[in-house]
Amino acid sequence: MFDKVLIANRGAIAVRIERTLKKMGIGSVAVYSKADQDSLHVERADEAVYIGDGTAKETYLDTKKIIKAALDTGAKAIHPGYGFLSENTDFAKECEENGIKFIGPDSEQIKLFGLKHSARALAEKADVPLLPGTGLLSGVEEAVTEAEKIGYPVILKSTAGGGGIGMRICNSTEELRQAYDAVCHLAAANFNDAGVFLEKYIRKARHVEVQIFGNEYGEVATLGERDCSVQRRNQKVVEESPAPNLSDTVREQMYTAAKSLAKTSGYRSAGTVEFLYDESDEKFYFLEVNTRLQVEHGITEEVYGVDLVEWMIKEAAGELKGIEEFKAVPNGHSIEVRVYAEDCINNFRPCSGKIDDVTFSDKARVETWIRKNIEISALYDPM
Repeated sequence: MFDKVLIANRGAIAVRIERTLKKMGIGSVAVYSKADQDSLHVERADEAVYIGDGTAKETYLDTKKIIKAALDTGAKAIHPGYGFLSENTDFAKECEENGIKFIGPDSEQIKLFGLKHSARALAEKADVPLLPGTGLLSGVEEAVTEAEKIGYPVILKSTAGGGGIGMRICNSTEELRQAYDAVCHLAAANFNDAGVFLEKYIRKARHVEVQIFGNEYGEVATLGERDCSVQRRNQKVVEESPAPNLSDTVREQMYTAAKSLAKTSGYRSAGTVEFLYDESDEKFYFLEVNTRLQVEHGITEEVYGVDLVEWMIKEAAGELKGIEEFKAVPNGHSIEVRVYAEDCINNFRPCSGKIDDVTFSDKARVETWIRKNIEISALYDPM
């Protein structure tokens, strides 16, 4: 097992990982920017390394600074949390090259599932239900031809990235022609990859995801599902586990599909297989795989009595066995609500400022980094 682990993240997830490391008797190393010098994750860590002032790109996304902090402190493993470098193929590779264990899937698996078109191809190989769609498109004329075969409405998607960026619903050939160059441009600007493809668009669909976990021995466990349908601007706001109004037949079919995909890819560590669920005909379709810990992992932990961060650390150390025998029987029901620093009067735009006071219920599980008198910076995600 590792003596100490560096957390390449900030805020609520850094505090949450520190909690598990302390429980396991492992030292924690925090990294922090000037804007986060008073954050809880800095105060609660065993060691803290200052990584400079500035934007996320200049601090938490600077892989050289993160690797140096790990080497300087003797941390043999890095937990990326979610967001930032958690699905960065190059960073995972840099860790491997420097003899540091990246706590998560290996770089090849991140790359495979990071591109939506290659993830679709693997899902097809694993017999996971797919919406009618295409591979990467060569241009707008091919897009128009394929859209007519699929039938409108369609959704034009960038193969890289996430968070709803680089997606456009098209109800006609005219809309598709208008959207094509714009989506390609957004994809290139945000993800350095202009590749796009088409999928059939379902107007009324729920977003249901299955928590998976794989280890180096080829075992795969499915730990229930979460409904994440309540979203704004393609960002989740409320999540629920188990998913309501889902038949046991559909639930088991989702688990089987998610497990097949994980087995086919030899998946390791925590991951999430996301599906679109069409309630009208009780069918579900593959959406994507998140190769990291999800923000909403806490509701799965509450319902199934596991610590996913502990599993990730043990798996990275080669000490996690027997997970396929784990009986994922839900105990109760859990709902997570995300709180955002936003201006509700101004179309919910991200908002910075000082927290005058804050009180949380002791009856809820609270994952946070804020406290009284803390400054909410404009540099990072408003969640």
